[in-house]
Amino acid sequence: MSLKDQITEDMKAAMRAKDAVKLGTIRLITAAMKQKEVDERVELTDVMVLAIIEKMIKQRKDSISQFEAGGRQDLADIEKAELAILSAYMPAGLSEAEMQAAVNDAVIEVGAAGPQDMGKLMAVLKPKLAGRADMTVVSGLVKAALAAR
Repeated sequence: MSLKDQITEDMKAAMRAKDAVKLGTIRLITAAMKQKEVDERVELTDVMVLAIIEKMIKQRKDSISQFEAGGRQDLADIEKAELAILSAYMPAGLSEAEMQAAVNDAVIEVGAAGPQDMGKLMAVLKPKLAGRADMTVVSGLVKAALAAR
């Protein structure tokens, strides 16, 4: 079952269970998926759906920090509930050691010689690690690996 189908099934289950928070969050996901399909005239793959969910997770994290800084814990709690639901669709994250191993393998694969090869490395790593690793952490590991060369 594709991730898109799984989300649709979860929406039906949330409707039956009358789980308003989960239903609302899943409807946000489906709206974002349909928007992308219409805008780009494509059928979404699991990787594309994960990218959409990853973007939504980042938005929720930003909102939580802003709400907490503004003293609006009630709104931060709503965002945290949505974040938990969104995170359930993400595959298990990679450990720091696994990310470092992937970076090392990519350095060898590309034959990177220095910082000028950062774009090549990130182009190789992004599809492999999409949804499983925080790309800002991966970027830092790539910079460190290239600085050592």
